[in-house]
Amino acid sequence: MRPSQIVVPDTEGLSQAVTLLKGDKVCAFPTETVYGLGANALSAAAISAVYQLKGRPSWNPLIVHARNADMARSLAATWPDEAAELAQRFWPGPLTLVVERAAHVPAHVSAGSPTVAIRVPAHPVAQALLEACELPLAAPSANRSEGLSPTSAEHVVRSLPEVPLVLDGGRCRLGLESTVVDVSCGTPRLLRPGALAVADIRAAVGVLDVPGHGSAHPEAVRSPGMSKRHYAPRARIVLVADFDKPTLQQLRSPLGILTYHPSDAAVADPDTRVEILPADPQGFGAELYAALHRLDECGVSTIAVLAPPAGEGWLAVRDRFDRAAA
Repeated sequence: MRPSQIVVPDTEGLSQAVTLLKGDKVCAFPTETVYGLGANALSAAAISAVYQLKGRPSWNPLIVHARNADMARSLAATWPDEAAELAQRFWPGPLTLVVERAAHVPAHVSAGSPTVAIRVPAHPVAQALLEACELPLAAPSANRSEGLSPTSAEHVVRSLPEVPLVLDGGRCRLGLESTVVDVSCGTPRLLRPGALAVADIRAAVGVLDVPGHGSAHPEAVRSPGMSKRHYAPRARIVLVADFDKPTLQQLRSPLGILTYHPSDAAVADPDTRVEILPADPQGFGAELYAALHRLDECGVSTIAVLAPPAGEGWLAVRDRFDRAAA
């Protein structure tokens, strides 16, 4: 039986969520990427409640979720042509834009930065909630800071049992956080790879500054997901080139294996839990967090992960493993 704070997102469930949000409280809700911990983005008190419940460091900004592009523009001091083009092509969807923050938006939502990160989610429950509450919602992933992002309502409650209400929209379709692009200072710049492919963004704007590929700009904390350690299960993550016996014998048991090669299951002993994910980056990303949650629930001490392939298509997956293994 599911916990009592997980509710159906019908008229009554949405009403309960709106009451919490308008009272500067929090609630969790699904998006197409992961579940978010929502709060009134225009209330400093509500934003503080998010940071406190997650145990999130104060320097780590939040993403603000807007009902549509008009609401998003109202949160920005300026709206560059690149923002308009990307919003027109990819909203609603898994793209977050970093723009100059409007004066009425609390600095706390951006960890004091003069910018603000905004997106318009595509999930019908998120859309219904934003329409019902008529507020922009600050909504980082609904989990304890640095931990695994939730892709189901049950994941939320396991990580944050104190959350007062979770709107259950089922399993998240994309399973990885949004891609974040900074359009506040000239050439659009990738801050966080995510569910929207870098190639699609580049096709829309022509030039995209990708760190590690000739970027001339210093790093700035304008986006969540940029801390060294993030997205981490309880078990230790170890990236391996292959699953030969000597490699596995060096790893601490009980052991879990995460791979996209079905043949790797043959090398595991009977006590090893094996998760085989799709061999394409979108399919792998959609299943990743759910698989890591299952391995954590099995009580494994170490998760051996077959290193993702090179190439820009796997950039978001590699980013998650690099931070989870830090």
